[in-house]
Amino acid sequence: MKTQLQEFPLQIRISFKKLFDQYRTYVSEENVTMLNRAEILLDIEKKHPILSEGLNTEEECIQYKEQIDIVMADLFSSILEQNEIKIATIPYNEFIIKSTQRYKNIIKIAGSDFQPELNQFADNEFYVMGCVIIVNFLYGFDIDFRRPLYYDIPDEKGIVRTYRLLYNADFVEIIKTDSAPAFSEKDFEELLDNFDNIALWKEKFPPDSYIFSGFIIANLFDVTADVNISKFKANLLHNDANKESLDADFETIYRSLFNCIDLKLGFSEFNDQENALEEVTYKNLKSFILQGAESIDSTLALCKVSYRTLFIQNEFYTVSNASKYHKLYPNNILYKKLVDQGFESAILAPIVDQGNVLGILELVSPTPNKLNSVNATKLRDIMPYLETYIIQAKTLIESELELIIQEECTSIHASVHWKFKQEARRYLQAQIAGNSPTFNEAVFENVYPLFGQIDIKGSSGARNLAVKDDLELQLTFVLKIVKKVYDLEKLPIYEHLEFRIKEFLEDLETNFQVDSERSVIKFLKSEVNPLFGHLSQKSEALKALIDMYNKKLDTASGFVYKHRKDYDESVTEINKHMASVLDTKQKQAQKMYPHYFERFKTDGVEHNMYIGESITLKNSFHRVYLYNLRLWQLQVMCEMENNYYKLKEKLALPLDVASMILVFNSPLSLRFRMDEKRFDVDGTYNARYEVIKKRVDKANIKGTTQRITQAGKIAIIYSQKEDEQEYLKYIKFLQYKKYLDKEIEILELQNLQGVTGLKAIRVRVLYSRGKENKEYYTYEDLIDHINE
Repeated sequence: MKTQLQEFPLQIRISFKKLFDQYRTYVSEENVTMLNRAEILLDIEKKHPILSEGLNTEEECIQYKEQIDIVMADLFSSILEQNEIKIATIPYNEFIIKSTQRYKNIIKIAGSDFQPELNQFADNEFYVMGCVIIVNFLYGFDIDFRRPLYYDIPDEKGIVRTYRLLYNADFVEIIKTDSAPAFSEKDFEELLDNFDNIALWKEKFPPDSYIFSGFIIANLFDVTADVNISKFKANLLHNDANKESLDADFETIYRSLFNCIDLKLGFSEFNDQENALEEVTYKNLKSFILQGAESIDSTLALCKVSYRTLFIQNEFYTVSNASKYHKLYPNNILYKKLVDQGFESAILAPIVDQGNVLGILELVSPTPNKLNSVNATKLRDIMPYLETYIIQAKTLIESELELIIQEECTSIHASVHWKFKQEARRYLQAQIAGNSPTFNEAVFENVYPLFGQIDIKGSSGARNLAVKDDLELQLTFVLKIVKKVYDLEKLPIYEHLEFRIKEFLEDLETNFQVDSERSVIKFLKSEVNPLFGHLSQKSEALKALIDMYNKKLDTASGFVYKHRKDYDESVTEINKHMASVLDTKQKQAQKMYPHYFERFKTDGVEHNMYIGESITLKNSFHRVYLYNLRLWQLQVMCEMENNYYKLKEKLALPLDVASMILVFNSPLSLRFRMDEKRFDVDGTYNARYEVIKKRVDKANIKGTTQRITQAGKIAIIYSQKEDEQEYLKYIKFLQYKKYLDKEIEILELQNLQGVTGLKAIRVRVLYSRGKENKEYYTYEDLIDHINE
């Protein structure tokens, strides 16, 4: 009888000789229990000797089916027919000699065209397995080639179930033919080192050179759950596999594990900082709890019981019949979500790390009772692996987020990245060599600095005014309520409270200071808030009045946040818009010639640039690139001014800005401070540049109290005559291009602490309405236009 394989070292004969030999022992030993049975079977052998000699074809097996069934009856107990999954077969052949009814039912359900096949084996491996059978059975050498053998068989629901086969080879005999070469211990040792050399195995054991005589008994056990857990672990290990296919594999595994073909898999991630359940960042999984939302507060996404079960007790929460429970508890948000999405049963399982919830695994099904508290216990076998995977995945995402933050917020500028990479390579090589390296500071020598800023004028005064207005507004609200309380209950203490509130209002109006803000806030917190809490319980009228007052307060701070909000939002919008303009223009400047750039948002936007040979690492620098960058900077400052005054009309609080450029003629050294993680100028002389940067925008014109920076004008600060001549050329060019007005001021600055001899060119900016209307305005004209 041929196997399913094209070549095999064994000829297959189905023989019952060894089974008959077993019954012969019962006769010789006069086994009372088995004697009659043995005599009947040996009589069958006597009448049909071919059953011992060996059947070579399926047709012969069918011909002697009646005798075979009688002979094998003791191996296939009729009492266990519906329970045991057992077959009698031969190696690597689809032919089944005999099987239990349970096995027949399983195969029938799988479909008429289904044929079980052993998985995870290639043809060459099957050939080697046949050789190993010969080596172990006939020659007495021990080669351990045992591997789990499985059948994958679909059930009536289409779920693939896995059955493990355990073989009994008690009734097998291996016979050597004349065509078989001699086999020695040397051959055995050679084969041990050449598993993949199929030609060598065929040389030692040519096809059909041995005879397999007998049959194999195989018991099948349903190990679907065990195999699914193994697949689950394997899939978790391949966390960089294709996301969509991986998710599909997970869902298939869960369906098989719970024997639920319509099971759906979902997941929601827990953000502990915001106490919210969110869509998963690192997997393409939807969440049935979120029901399409990106994020929901965890206490609002779940009902009270499910929240307590998942987040406090860290246990599974199950719903076996959502429609039934929804009718009983119509206000339960979780039952409603399940019913709205067409699901009737669900298991929610918390993913927990050291008592902290990382996320919620969501298993749902449209079938009532299919998922329940009983079968939820199946999850306990896989939760440790899932938790490990989620922890690793979240760690990976956190690393990616940190990388993004570094790139977007605190990254090393691209123009100098090469220097840090060079140093990092040196550091790593020293570390590999077993040394204890230190990361050297990066220094760029002989670079020319450029500094500019567009600063919000009078920002401190504007903020103080906003604070004062908010406090006055809140005290006015409080005064109104206190007067109402005094009308209802004429207690002297309320009259005293009214007097104090008026006193605070007068002080804010005539003598506002930082202490004024602190005093009012303390008064509101310690005296007004407790009183209002008491009064709101005294009458419905007072409660309504106090509720109206509370609605006017900011929920986060507990104070009126109207004018300050206008101020904060205006400053934020100015900074955001100006930084965006500068960043966009900077990309164009880098293409002209690489240079270091950084910007900062304060009460306005300021920027530093450094240009020189040591930054570019190329022998290409010429001062013409410095002149070009200076002209670019002046032009961009004009464009930022224009962009701001187009934005000003839309701001909640229309603030003014003033622009300044600092010119420093000498090159300096730039050093990256490792402890502070930022660049700074290097050396005592160069430090003068930093001093000027910090103080110059507050400087007055010499002999006056007028600030050098002024709204509607750009101030260019310098100390050398050649810088003055250079910038006057740029100004003339930009006047021609309608960026700047004709009026130019050349001014001396008052001496600063440690800094003398500074001068300034101050020139008006021209503002354009837009591309379609090429009318140009001075600052005063523009303000008149805005205020029309």
